Amino acid sequence: MSQSEASMLTTSTQTESAAASSSPQPQSPMQPQSPTTPQPPLTPTSSAPSPQPGIRIEDVAPERTHDFADLMHAATALLIAVAVVLMGVYLRGFTSGVESDAHNASRAFDWLLNMPISVIQQLTTFIIVVGVLAHMLIGREWLQSCVAVLALFGGYVLIRVLALALSQFGDASLLAPFYAIGTPTAGSGLLPDLYAGIGAFLTVAGPRRLRSTVRWGWNVLYVVAVALVVLSWHSVSGVLVSFVVGRVIGMLLRFLAGTQNKGAWGQEIVDAVRAIDVHLASLTRRQDDKNDAGVLQTSLDDDLIENSRIYDAVDEAGRRYIISVLDAQLHNAGYFNQIWQWLRLTGVSMRRDRSASTANHHHLAMILGLAHLGLPTMQAYGVIDSGESSLLVFEAEGMARPCDLDTLSDKDAAAVMRYLDAANARGYTHRRITPGSLARTSDGAMMLAGWHNGDCASSSANIALDRVQLLSLLASLIGVERTLAAARSVWGDDMLISLTPFFQKVAVPYATRALPGWNKQLLGQLRTTIDALAPDDRAESTEPVTLSRFSLRSFAIIAMGIVAVAVIFTQLQPDEVIHAVRSAKIGMAFLCFAFSILAWVGASVSLGAFMDKGKRQPFALFCSQAASGFTAVSMPAGVGPAFVNLQYLRKSGYRGAAATAIMSATWLVQALATIVLILGIGIFTGRDTLSGMIPGPTLIVVIGIVALAFSAAMIIPPLRRLLVVKYLPIIKAYARQLVEVISQPAKMTGCVLGSLMLNITTGLGFWAALLAFGHPTNPMETIFIFLLANTLGSAVPTPGGLGAVEAALLFAFSSVGVPAAVALSATLLYRVCFYWLRIPLGALAMKWLDRRNLI
Repeated sequence: MSQSEASMLTTSTQTESAAASSSPQPQSPMQPQSPTTPQPPLTPTSSAPSPQPGIRIEDVAPERTHDFADLMHAATALLIAVAVVLMGVYLRGFTSGVESDAHNASRAFDWLLNMPISVIQQLTTFIIVVGVLAHMLIGREWLQSCVAVLALFGGYVLIRVLALALSQFGDASLLAPFYAIGTPTAGSGLLPDLYAGIGAFLTVAGPRRLRSTVRWGWNVLYVVAVALVVLSWHSVSGVLVSFVVGRVIGMLLRFLAGTQNKGAWGQEIVDAVRAIDVHLASLTRRQDDKNDAGVLQTSLDDDLIENSRIYDAVDEAGRRYIISVLDAQLHNAGYFNQIWQWLRLTGVSMRRDRSASTANHHHLAMILGLAHLGLPTMQAYGVIDSGESSLLVFEAEGMARPCDLDTLSDKDAAAVMRYLDAANARGYTHRRITPGSLARTSDGAMMLAGWHNGDCASSSANIALDRVQLLSLLASLIGVERTLAAARSVWGDDMLISLTPFFQKVAVPYATRALPGWNKQLLGQLRTTIDALAPDDRAESTEPVTLSRFSLRSFAIIAMGIVAVAVIFTQLQPDEVIHAVRSAKIGMAFLCFAFSILAWVGASVSLGAFMDKGKRQPFALFCSQAASGFTAVSMPAGVGPAFVNLQYLRKSGYRGAAATAIMSATWLVQALATIVLILGIGIFTGRDTLSGMIPGPTLIVVIGIVALAFSAAMIIPPLRRLLVVKYLPIIKAYARQLVEVISQPAKMTGCVLGSLMLNITTGLGFWAALLAFGHPTNPMETIFIFLLANTLGSAVPTPGGLGAVEAALLFAFSSVGVPAAVALSATLLYRVCFYWLRIPLGALAMKWLDRRNLI
């Protein structure tokens, strides 16, 4: 931080130089476990109170803070826009009724009928913009004034572009809700731009709690909107969509530019803590040089409060304190994380501390409650609120210190289990036990830190969740056997057996799953070992409880199912398909479907060739390739199989780099096998189709653009350093894994054979489809033309190449003499066997894999 960027609010009996004040401050003996939230560029605020003589304050108050809530509000506004459009289209009667009721009350606004609408809009715009801008300029808010004006223009432009797009591409049912009664308009006038422009302007100029002009500006805009809807000049749907567009633009720009910080800094902190009888002589903010990319950042010195500022303080009597300041804006990230945990977990309660004040007050109550039980805790002194900040004060003497996870002993594991057991026995639960939660007191005793997300009067499910989190953490650090041995001595076998239904991935925090000792089989090992302790009849009756309200996997399956249904009902032409199938020779149709199954076998062989023998399960491998038939309906051709293969490899015990390397090697060999077959058969048969169907210029253009972009990135020093330092090691690690995989001759041979089988059986499937309609062809030439056309058609990014593959096959075989009617019928039969019938079979295979935790 340079002297030009900020001035230190420092007063002491001895004047310090600017260079000294800008240097990093010495850390206290209690180092933070992880970095606190990185602050934006620090600039002194004009409203900061002057430090009192004799008090040494080293702190800098930033003018602006990036509020995570702005992004969430923008996302919410988008959802509202979608809901408004859907209601306008499908609940037209309801919206028309609302507008009709409003028009019946229009007599109160008859005096406005003689005033042109443009005058009202211009007058409203002038009053709001001039008033708010004057307020900001008087307060020297130069940056915010510029961004607010940009938001104004952006709102006008975007709403007009959206209106033109709707007019151009929307049908009558979509446009109807936006027409005002009696005044249907199209083009750029379909949506009123007043609310989008002024809404974006006021959003950036806000939040409304900071400026009275912004507050009454919103009120004026609301009144005008109601009046214009009542007078039939604007529709309800049009007004709401325009408001939403303005809010989205405004929220995004406000997040990028930041909002004015109204928290407690410097002298304000000194003044605030006097209310709890702490009279400071010095206050020093910790300027941590670590850079953590996480949204939630914590330090052990303030009991893992998320996104807090930490100060070292000394009072007039020489007593040392640690002051944790939680700002309302930065607390929003922690609050949204609590909301996410509450949404994704079912059957267990989660805290939702909406404000920084609520969070800190509850945190103090938790610490005092645990101390009342005789458990060692952080030495909390008191809490006080100031402005939009909440201050939690800790005594620095006897503070806890981080636990060295590499030296954790069995005795330590048993000690922390006893600590949690004593808390759980009185209803206290932690609810987020992570590696950072393990700490030691000043005399070396084990304790748990970070109780701000916990609660009292907890249910048995929350208690079980605490114990599962602790067991998973300790098992990742010292191993399953040692962890369970300690748990049996502290909790007993009956308690452990009762926990088995809760051993689920959703119960374990991400920080634990990121440990080197964690693996995907760890929870299964814990459950299996504990099940062995239970009687046979009890072990068989223990079923997992439902903890996850939803998961990414279930969401992906539901999404693919929706896409599959949409594709089937919009793209499938039943009459043509049924006619083609009925006209086909039944024996050849079954042969075509048999080749489809053999293609899965070939894909299984190619993938399984690179897997270790102990992890290779033939039927599971076959099901993984069958499952790709289901993903093909919602993913472009080639993407679905790669996605399924990667997930299957990970579930089979391969870590990220190894799984990616095996999947990439399999895909690479299969692609090379396709190219070799095309080139080999094409040259052997003498067909000139090969040279006429390869898009040379397009490929060169793409390669040139990629090379140009990469060269330009390497010319720019910051981007070059980013690529070399951050991404190049990842690429090298992946390349080493890939080379190691493909450099094994035996495995490589198996993958090549499987890939050849995959390509040949797929080509023979189309040959059988042609035979089904009485048109015999040369099998080799059919395979060649099919592979070439299918490869080009699959390059189109539609689900499974739908539409593009059919067109490519029809064109390719028609051009070599196959009658168009036969080529069309064969293509439809081929797609039935190799695409449509694979959808239900793939769904069944995916379900089978999902039940065995293999995908």
